[in-house]
Amino acid sequence: QVQLVESGGGLVQPGGSLRLSCAASGFIFSSYAMSWYRQAPGKERELVARISSGGGRTNYADSVKGRFTISRNNAKNTVYLQMNRLKPEDTAVYYCNYRDGDDYWGRGTQVTVSS
Repeated sequence: QVQLVESGGGLVQPGGSLRLSCAASGFIFSSYAMSWYRQAPGKERELVARISSGGGRTNYADSVKGRFTISRNNAKNTVYLQMNRLKPEDTAVYYCNYRDGDDYWGRGTQVTVSS
């Protein structure tokens, strides 16, 4: 049974940092690209970052380039999202995702950027 469990969200001031984690189980983690998505209130879910199965290739949404870094530890079946210089517009629920034909999602973790 596939499980994706996000953690690390919270309330942070503008300019601050957070590190999200996603612990994966139920599939061969090292064989799949992994992604982080986010969904703000009233908006569609959007791709934030993606990392290849081996970690050598990454892609980012233009809105987070230079501020966010996606990484993974295949020995720990975990993918991370380091978020720096956070802005109020980064406020959203952040979801971990992988796809093998079907999309699999975690329950999400809330990130709120506010003073």
